[in-house]
Amino acid sequence: MIDKLTASPLFGVALCVLTFELGVWLQKKTKSPLCNPLLIAIVLIAAVLTVFKIPLENFQQGGELITFFLAPATAVLALSVYNKLAVLKEYFLPVVAGCTAGSLVSVASALLLCRAFGFDESLTYALMPKSVTTPIAMELAEQHGGLVAVTVAAVVFTGILGAVCVPLLIRLFHVGDPVEQGVAIGASSHAVGTSRAVELGEIQGAMSGVAIGISGIVTVILSLFV
Repeated sequence: MIDKLTASPLFGVALCVLTFELGVWLQKKTKSPLCNPLLIAIVLIAAVLTVFKIPLENFQQGGELITFFLAPATAVLALSVYNKLAVLKEYFLPVVAGCTAGSLVSVASALLLCRAFGFDESLTYALMPKSVTTPIAMELAEQHGGLVAVTVAAVVFTGILGAVCVPLLIRLFHVGDPVEQGVAIGASSHAVGTSRAVELGEIQGAMSGVAIGISGIVTVILSLFV
């Protein structure tokens, strides 16, 4: 009975939307960065699939429809960039330099830690693009023979970690400039972090959106030499 009810793509879509909306509601109620809507949605979806023994294949029929919108959703961030084009022109070189430095640290740290723990190449190349947006990360992992499923998990975890830790890190390191905040968030925690940057301010959201694109390009170039 459950198998028949969940076989439709609508099940996966509805489950994603409902759990995410519940996460948004909890975040508004608690005002806590730990109540990240995406994190709550992931936990609730995993719990539903486990408790009711719903095959993952059934959920993925709808989940793939959600995945399809990843690239367009990332592209929509260009609107906030356009609105703050004057700020980008003023800080263009520092933004590029910051994104390049962030990408270098991200790729280098992933490679060094994988080597230190003796991970094989498939895991290493899966974790290497953890700090760029999902479509780019998946393509890079696939081209290098990495495990795409691990890449997706690493990207999501990195984004959620960034979104949750942003307020604390900004206070801890006394990062007061909105451009610096946005670039740091986008370069390290891609679109998920950017959703948090948008909440901090329009400039932070715009610069974080720019950082996603620049960091993605830099990471692609770096991957050619790995």
